[in-house]
Amino acid sequence: MQFYDVARILTTHGLNGEVKITQITDFPDERFAPGSKLSLKDDLQTELTIKSSRPFKQFWLIQFEEINQIEQAELLKGKVLVVSETEQHELPQGYYYYRDILGCSVIDNQDGSDLGKITGIETPGANDVWEVTEESGNEYLIPYIDDVVKKVDVDAKKVYVELLEGLRDES
Repeated sequence: MQFYDVARILTTHGLNGEVKITQITDFPDERFAPGSKLSLKDDLQTELTIKSSRPFKQFWLIQFEEINQIEQAELLKGKVLVVSETEQHELPQGYYYYRDILGCSVIDNQDGSDLGKITGIETPGANDVWEVTEESGNEYLIPYIDDVVKKVDVDAKKVYVELLEGLRDES
């Protein structure tokens, strides 16, 4: 069975075992809903049930039913939470799982040149921002907006873009 990353536990919050996480999912309301079950990436037998959750700045605060003391929560710091493939849903047209986008080649929509590979995804607010790493190792960010991302072909692992001026340092 395949498992997919949905969050990384950053630190504890308070004394009752609540943790602060950074999401690695486009579906935080679904993934972090009370009753949802997540596993630890390095110990798939350990299943945690979400008791409560709430957004907190650019993070989430989560309380697990199985964790009710800060000492227990301390042991989770740095751990990655995963969901099984059976918990994944079919997405509507134009929506993608992070795993579908990561590793895609970024192609200039006008001249067909290879601009790098998508190596990271950030979710700062209004839209996702994709981190692109060029063959040289240089990195730059592109916003996932219609003005920039023209076509996504997950089967071919290619994303066609028209970069706005200043997005990529070409010096």
